[in-house]
Amino acid sequence: MLLRRGLHDAAPVSGGSTTDLHKLLYSPLLTPDAPAAEDPVAARNALQAALSRGGKKRPVNRLHLPLEEKIAPLASLVGRALTPGEPLTLEKEQIVHILQTADEGLENALYDYADTVTQRYFGKKIYFRGIVEFSNVCTKDCYYCGIRKHIQVKRYSMSKEEIVNCAIFAYESGYGSLMLQSGELPTDKRLAFLVDTIKEVKRVTIEKDKERNGVKEGVENKSLGVAISLGELTKDMFRSLREAGAHRYLLRIESSNPDLYAKLHPADHSWHRRVECLRELNELGFQVGTGVMIGLPGQTLGDLAQDLLFFKSMDIDMIGMGPYICQKDTPLGKLWQEENSNLDTKRYNEKLFRLSTKMVALARIICGDVNIAATTALQAINPQGREVALNQGANMLMPILTPRKYREDYQLYEGKPCIDEGAEECRSCLKNRVQWAGKELTLHDWGDPQHFFSRQNIPTPTRQ
Repeated sequence: MLLRRGLHDAAPVSGGSTTDLHKLLYSPLLTPDAPAAEDPVAARNALQAALSRGGKKRPVNRLHLPLEEKIAPLASLVGRALTPGEPLTLEKEQIVHILQTADEGLENALYDYADTVTQRYFGKKIYFRGIVEFSNVCTKDCYYCGIRKHIQVKRYSMSKEEIVNCAIFAYESGYGSLMLQSGELPTDKRLAFLVDTIKEVKRVTIEKDKERNGVKEGVENKSLGVAISLGELTKDMFRSLREAGAHRYLLRIESSNPDLYAKLHPADHSWHRRVECLRELNELGFQVGTGVMIGLPGQTLGDLAQDLLFFKSMDIDMIGMGPYICQKDTPLGKLWQEENSNLDTKRYNEKLFRLSTKMVALARIICGDVNIAATTALQAINPQGREVALNQGANMLMPILTPRKYREDYQLYEGKPCIDEGAEECRSCLKNRVQWAGKELTLHDWGDPQHFFSRQNIPTPTRQ
């Protein structure tokens, strides 16, 4: 099987081997699982347990230590005193060391320092991006994806009216922006539909803003911000979507190692074209987002370190990454199940969760003033996953607005949370999660990252 041979033969980059990552994820755990909880008090207690790195209690007096002492292990690693809130330039070998360490003191220092960087740029603010998964029709055949072309799933495409209704709900709920996501379908018909829909979303929500704030001389009424995630398109298609009013684009690279990327996709999928798309989006004035999967078969710690350096070198504005979770009906999922038939799933998920939150914290420390999502996939492997991430570098949540009748057919991976909930339930749930994390939900704000305005050398808008 080409996929099997390809994954085992994926070329590791310097700074780690496939065996390193395998040992990290599959070795026996040293700590118990953090408890799950449903009610607010128990959830807060569970969050504190999860924040103590896998369920092991922090020393009681650690919370009262001066910050300088808390972050001392990280300062020792980088070889200098640290200024809280300052992004760091880390060498690849240092990143690999952090990813593989079992030193609880260094892990705690990493998370504490990441939170200082988050607070420097965002304070305690958390932004909502309402996500509408408007179609699962896809021409791509990625080996890991639950809506790949060759998979048995009921296909659907939402109407313009359904999408606009989701946008109205988002505006009235105080969400600053909307994410329109779908499988990849680079046709003129789909493009025309999206251009029309985006314009209508902007028009309708501007009218809603006039109703809410009135019309004032010298003050521009604002629509929802519109982000899109549609896969690889032509540059002219990207331009048309930008001119229609979309201003953010998420295109996940999935791995910055082109050899590993090639093992995860058919031969007609090009890593180089994907990178070229990111550059084209940047040139067209989009806020550009990307991300990777963590814990892929064939992946190394060096790969993950390089992923973080890739985000920095590409001047990315938004990062959305999460753990690789098996989708059993895909080629990669079937291979993963064959090789892990006797796996202790709970213990594996805890290891994977800790690795994923380290990646979030490192992304914040390295990239500074970018937006970082606490992704739904984190919650799939840890009930408090998103709250933990909000305390370790993330500043954004993406409540699902997709109508309930479509959600079951947009499962990119097994066990996706929230597929049996409606938009109102997702809104309420995530508001509670922000509160439990000790953060503050920021409403009616696009939440554009300072990084975008800095790299474009333009003033930050006073009202987003």
